[in-house]
Amino acid sequence: MALAAACATTAHAQFNRHLPIDGQLGEMAGQKHPLPLVEIDQKVVRLAPGARVYDQDNRTVLHTYLPPQAQVLFVLDMNGDVARAHILRPEEWERLKRTPVSPAP
Repeated sequence: MALAAACATTAHAQFNRHLPIDGQLGEMAGQKHPLPLVEIDQKVVRLAPGARVYDQDNRTVLHTYLPPQAQVLFVLDMNGDVARAHILRPEEWERLKRTPVSPAP
């Protein structure tokens, strides 16, 4: 049992997600406004039609099940709507905060 737990945590630590290089960091409050609106860094933005939100394990999250608050890396479409958002793990957030990214909208 202990070996299985050790392997699971080791595999999780080695799992690198492919996050978008053109993403912007922000803190999302997903349930304060009616859909398709979400709040990122205290600004209300719209989820684009067909927007995808990925959780910390790269699973797609339905918009109605967005967490009340999360640190995200998001990509805007040509209309300024959120096309993709990746909910970040704490270590991803810290790593990305140290690297330069585009400013939030």
